[in-house]
Amino acid sequence: MNGFQSPSGRDYLTGTKDRCEDINECKTGQARCKKVSYCRNKIGRYICSCLNSSWFYWLAGITEIEHPECYVYETKKCHKKTFLEAGNNTMDINCAGAFKEAGKGVSRVALITYKSLGNILDGSFFNNSRGMQGVKLNSRVVSATVGLQDKVSLSEPVLLTFQHTQPGVESVQHFCVYWEGSEEGGSWSTEGCLRAGRNDSYTTCKCYHLSSFAVLMALSPKEDPVLTVITYVGLSLSLLCLFLAAMTFLLCRPIQNTGTTLHLHLALCLFLAHFLFLTGIRRTEPKFMGQASFGSQQKFPELHLDLRQMILVPNIRGMALCAIIAGMLHYLYLAAFTWMLLEGLHLFLTVRNLQVANYTSASRFKKRFMYPLGYGTPAVIVSVCAVVGHKNYGTSTHCWLTTDKGFIWSFMGPVAVIITINLGFYFRILWILRSKLSSLNKEVSTIQDTRLMTFKAIAQLFVLGCSWGLAFFMVEGVGKTVGSAIAYAFTTINVLQGVLLFVVYCLLNRQVRMEYKKWFGRMRKGGGTYSPEMSHSTTHTKMIHPPAAMGRRKSKRKPPPKKKMTGTLETQFTCPFCNHEKSCDVKMDRARNTGVISCTVCLEEFQTPITYLSEPVDVYSDWIDACEAANQ
Repeated sequence: MNGFQSPSGRDYLTGTKDRCEDINECKTGQARCKKVSYCRNKIGRYICSCLNSSWFYWLAGITEIEHPECYVYETKKCHKKTFLEAGNNTMDINCAGAFKEAGKGVSRVALITYKSLGNILDGSFFNNSRGMQGVKLNSRVVSATVGLQDKVSLSEPVLLTFQHTQPGVESVQHFCVYWEGSEEGGSWSTEGCLRAGRNDSYTTCKCYHLSSFAVLMALSPKEDPVLTVITYVGLSLSLLCLFLAAMTFLLCRPIQNTGTTLHLHLALCLFLAHFLFLTGIRRTEPKFMGQASFGSQQKFPELHLDLRQMILVPNIRGMALCAIIAGMLHYLYLAAFTWMLLEGLHLFLTVRNLQVANYTSASRFKKRFMYPLGYGTPAVIVSVCAVVGHKNYGTSTHCWLTTDKGFIWSFMGPVAVIITINLGFYFRILWILRSKLSSLNKEVSTIQDTRLMTFKAIAQLFVLGCSWGLAFFMVEGVGKTVGSAIAYAFTTINVLQGVLLFVVYCLLNRQVRMEYKKWFGRMRKGGGTYSPEMSHSTTHTKMIHPPAAMGRRKSKRKPPPKKKMTGTLETQFTCPFCNHEKSCDVKMDRARNTGVISCTVCLEEFQTPITYLSEPVDVYSDWIDACEAANQ
C-alpha cells in the first residue's frame, strides 16, 4: 500500500501481529517537492508547500491538494527593479520599495504559480455585487510575496501579467482580484488591483499590495442599443445648443447682466463635460509597449513582443490618461453643479424682489465672489480626492470614479447637497410667485405672463440638476423593469440639459428673439456683417415726450437733422416688477445728436444708446424690456 509499510518489511500481512506504519516520505527522501518548497508529512501521504507562511499552512489544510505543483522563482540579488516569471505568469516589482514596506531583515521576493488551486478557489468565491454573469477564473492563481508576510502594502504598484487559461474568448470582461482572507474563509476582492491592459492571451494587473492574485472573467453586460443611441444623439444635440447659447450670452450685449454671466459659465462647463464624456469615457484599454527580442516571438507568438519588455514598459501614459479624464470629468461636472447652485440662488433673489422692493438682489452677485465659488470650490474637492484616493480615478470599463470604499460619494455627496438646496429655492420661488402675482393688477400680470415665469421656474429645476436625483434610485433592488425606466428617464433628461438651457434662456427670451430676427434679417438682405455689440432693443408701444414736445403730437416724418434737444431729460415711470418709481436720465451729445439713456431697474443698472433725440423717446417700453431681461 502506497504511503504505508510493515515493520517486517513484507508487502503483505499474513499474521495478526503484523501492523502498518505510515511512511514519512519527507524524512526518507521519497517526497518529490520543488527546490524552494518544503515537505509536510500526512498519514499515508505527504504535501508539498511552497512557503513557510501561516496563509499557506491554512490553504494547504483546507484544500488537501496532493502534490501541488508550484512554479517558484526567487531572486538572489534584488536591489531595484526585478522581473520574475513562473508558469508563463510574470511580475515586475521594485524590490527596494517592497523590502522597505515589509520591514527590516527582509531580502527575498518570490512569485508562485499554482496549477490546480483555481479548480477549488474558483469564481464562486467572488462577491458578485455588480450582478455579473458567469464569473470564473481565466488564469492560474499566483502568489507574490516578500519574506514571510501574508500581505504587504506597497507605495509603488507591482505589475502582474497573467496568461489566460481560455484565450480568445469574446464578449467577456476581465478584472483583477486578490484573495482576501476572513474568519468565514475568504473571497476574491478587487480592492487595490486595477486592470492595466489586456489582449486575447494576457491580462496585466496593477496592484498596490502583495498577496495571492488571479484574473476573473465574466460575461460583459449587454448594452441597451436604444440607450446608447439616446446618449450619443442627445449629447451631440446638447453640444450644439450649448455652443449657440454660449455665443448668445457672450455676444448679445442688450441681455448681458449678472444672470447671463451665470448662464454663460454653466453652458461652458456643461459643454466641456459633455464633449469630454463623448470622446474619452471609454479610453480604458491601454496598449502594451515594447519591442520583440530574445526570440520572444517563439515563446509568445500571440504577442509578437518580449514578455519581459512588455511588463517593464506597459503604456503608463495610457493608464494615466484614463485617470486624468476621470479627474477632469469629476471637476467639470462638479463645476457645472456649482454654477447651477449659483443659478438657483440668483433666481431666488430675483423673484424675492417681487415681494420686498429693497431686498438683497441679484445685482449683489459680484464677480469676485462668483468665480472663486464657481471654479474654486470644485477644484478644492477634486484636489483633496486626488491626493487621498488617486488610485480610484479610472475603472476597467469607464474613465470615471470607482465605487471602492465609497469614493463615488466624492461626487454624489456634493450633488445631493446642491439638489437639496435647489429644491428649497424652487419651492420658495413657487410660493412667492403664487402669492405675489395674484396681488398685482391685471395689466402687470399680463406684462409679466405668469405662465411663462412658472414654466421657467419648473424648467430651471431640471437645469439645476434635480434630474440627477434619479441616479440615487438606480440600484439593483428596484427590479429590472423599474430600473430600466429610471435609466431611460435619467439618460434622456440629462443628455438634453443643453437643449433645455438653450430653449429657456434664449428662445423664450423676447430680447434674444429680437436679436435673432435682426441677425437673420441682415443675413437675408446681405447688408454686411451683423454686430451684436451695436444692437439695442426699442419697441415703441408708449411714447413719453420731452418737456418741449409735451402737449402736441409729433409728426411721423423724420425731423430736420439740425433740430436738437439740449440739457438733460429726467422722466419718472413705475417699474411693474419692482412696484416703485425709478428715475431715468437721458444725456445727449449736441454735436453728434446722440445720447445714452441710463436707468436703474429692479436694482440693475442698464444703458441703451439712442439717436435722434429730437424724436419722442419710448423710455417706458424700453425699460420694461430691460426689467424683464433682469428677471430672466
